[in-house]
Amino acid sequence: MTEPDPTAAWSFETKQIHVGQSPDTTTNARALPIYQTTSYAFRDTDHAAALFGLAEPGNIYTRIMNPTQDAVEQRIAALEGGVAALLVASGQAAETYAILNLAGAGDHIVSSPHLYGGTYNLFRYSLPKLGIEVSFVEDPDDLAQWEAAVRPNTKAFFGETIANPSSVVFDIPGIAEVAHAAGVPLIVDNT
Repeated sequence: MTEPDPTAAWSFETKQIHVGQSPDTTTNARALPIYQTTSYAFRDTDHAAALFGLAEPGNIYTRIMNPTQDAVEQRIAALEGGVAALLVASGQAAETYAILNLAGAGDHIVSSPHLYGGTYNLFRYSLPKLGIEVSFVEDPDDLAQWEAAVRPNTKAFFGETIANPSSVVFDIPGIAEVAHAAGVPLIVDNT
């Protein structure tokens, strides 16, 4: 049986400040500490094996997770009404995680052509090396082009809220409607 979420009744503002972290038991400090370590000690080799085998949650290496990051992820999930959140080092990393969790070799993505250069290069050059084909609609404001680009193997639509560097504004409601009608998620880079 799932325990009720004690934070469910908290206001949005309280969640912003407190979800994911309790006062430090040693110092009673209220503020979330910033952990600046790269690695963590293990109780023994069995503990290390359980963590690396993902049989037990815990800190292994800061690039993967640390207590500060965990608290912020919990806050974001609570504020957005989600189950979980994931912090990564850059918008490019977030895009890559999102795409690679939805698509693999033989799959297809439909994208706006108005993209940050790094994203364009990821879609135009890197993803095809992994067997993921990306189609760029010519005019992202033409919803019929998005509809026409859908294939049976289409796994996602992609765009940027305000494109970098062109500042073209992405029609999220319109394109989301087309994506959802096609049964695919719309990924929006809002960085």
